[in-house]
Amino acid sequence: MTAPLIELTGATVILGGTRILDGLTLSIHQGEHTAILGPNGAGKSTLMKLLTLQLYPLAPENGTAPVRVFGRDRWDVFALRAQLGIVSADLHDHFVHGNSSGVITGLDAVLSGFFASFGVFAHQRVTDAMREQAREALDRVDAGRLAAQPVATMSTGEARRILIARALVHRPEALVLDEPTRGLDLVAQHQFMERVRELARQGVTLLLVTHHVDEIIPEIERVILLKDGRVAGDGPKAAMLTSARLGDVFGAPLEVGATGGYYHVRVQGR
Repeated sequence: MTAPLIELTGATVILGGTRILDGLTLSIHQGEHTAILGPNGAGKSTLMKLLTLQLYPLAPENGTAPVRVFGRDRWDVFALRAQLGIVSADLHDHFVHGNSSGVITGLDAVLSGFFASFGVFAHQRVTDAMREQAREALDRVDAGRLAAQPVATMSTGEARRILIARALVHRPEALVLDEPTRGLDLVAQHQFMERVRELARQGVTLLLVTHHVDEIIPEIERVILLKDGRVAGDGPKAAMLTSARLGDVFGAPLEVGATGGYYHVRVQGR
């Protein structure tokens, strides 16, 4: 039997004296498109950093590994990133505002995925095979025309597409999307999520971390609700995205509707 894509067993994270994740236990299998949904402060970003080894949980007293990814509790970070692609608005900021390699083109941004860096530097050896894979990744998300364009001059939607290509350059088993449409207008958001739907249909496992119900694409069938660092609900999308459950998690009276496989939420009376 294939090991779970992600397995947490009693994972606890304390930052600055505050318990951010509290004994979190869950597992997600490959091919199981899943959304982790909760309000700001629920622990979603901390959970994402656990999965990508940017943070580590407290060591459990029983010696059980609290975090396993693809069945392993120990990873070389660079090897893990070849199997687990990451797309986030924070990563976007690094390329537009904070990369240290000067002006970076779409192609170089994708190539940087091979080195887990925020640019391509002189000491890094880029092979012809890498360039071919990078162009294939760009074409896969219909961004080939952006290869020579500086990322800083792209629209937010175009730059976010570049990040998908960067995450795909290793042909990973799964894609983690952390608040992926932040900063996108309605049209760009729709276009972005349509690209994500195509990847799901192509067999890339999706893990969406969000506080926006309308980001949960029809291909995602499982929803894990987070509240105060704990699992507040876990199950099929239709069972989790109800007025009662979401109202409890977000702390407000909510109305939920569904259209074309998407769910929409509004505060009651508005």
